[in-house]
Amino acid sequence: MAKKTTQQSKYLYGPVPSRRLGLSLGVDIVPLKVCTLNCVYCQLGRTTQESVERRDFVAVDAVLAELKERLAQGLRADYITISGSGEPTLNARLGDLIDGIRAITDIPIAIITNGTLLYRQDVRADCAKADVVLPSLDAGDEQGFQRVNRPHKDISIEKLISGLCKFRQEFAGQLWLEVFLVEGLNTDAEQIAKIKAAIAVIRPDKVQLNTAVRPAAEPNVRSVDTEKLDAIAAGLGENCEVVADFSPGRHHQRLPSTAESVLSMLKRRPCSLDDICAGLGIDRNDALKHIGHLQGQGRISSEQKDQATFFKAK
Repeated sequence: MAKKTTQQSKYLYGPVPSRRLGLSLGVDIVPLKVCTLNCVYCQLGRTTQESVERRDFVAVDAVLAELKERLAQGLRADYITISGSGEPTLNARLGDLIDGIRAITDIPIAIITNGTLLYRQDVRADCAKADVVLPSLDAGDEQGFQRVNRPHKDISIEKLISGLCKFRQEFAGQLWLEVFLVEGLNTDAEQIAKIKAAIAVIRPDKVQLNTAVRPAAEPNVRSVDTEKLDAIAAGLGENCEVVADFSPGRHHQRLPSTAESVLSMLKRRPCSLDDICAGLGIDRNDALKHIGHLQGQGRISSEQKDQATFFKAK
């Protein structure tokens, strides 16, 4: 029988359903919306603190203590994923955290990053300790970069691509490059051709096309339809795939669930009812009960996106 959690998770969330990583236990090591970019499509809203300064944001020992507790409960996850509420490579102790995780579990470690700091040797060294690194490239030139990603003044597309190339040369693990497409901003033939040229010099193991399926920072962000995504993927080469919707598959894990565990998920990303059920291993009635409780307290809200309802923390 699983042990009950003795305290509310501060740094861990999920497991959440990921379209790229299956069931992913998230590790949040940067405060909300502290980032090097202010992407128009971000599901967490606009960046409130643009920064390129690496800092010691959280106590690594406290993060590892939470993880040990979750492992003692019988945690099953495909990946432990360092991502969360801001850009994780801004945490100066990222490498120490990965070393600590390795010491207590064999679950593979992934880092979801925008890749903008990989031009720095210390950031590359920290990220190279992971099993899978998932950076982003949403533009092929500076104009597209400014339109879609709205970077910190010290970050350029040249720095981003150069850092990705250097990291590929040094990294022995899997490099999965995400290209997030926004209809009308980076989907014209010229921009796609420039992205393809950049991919050719970066040489990732996979290229994964994504688009806006959740509420975004800017209300005018439009998703790209499936047919167009498939056509672009075909043009980008055989190692390019359209990221499919998550399916719970073989996972039937049932950990103790509370309204607080639902809220913890929603603080990091908007989720549909199915996302909550899959991520926490609970049935729809339990999820609806928790959602109703949180709505009654005014702690979450809902928003429609492409005929689906997503819940998010206020």
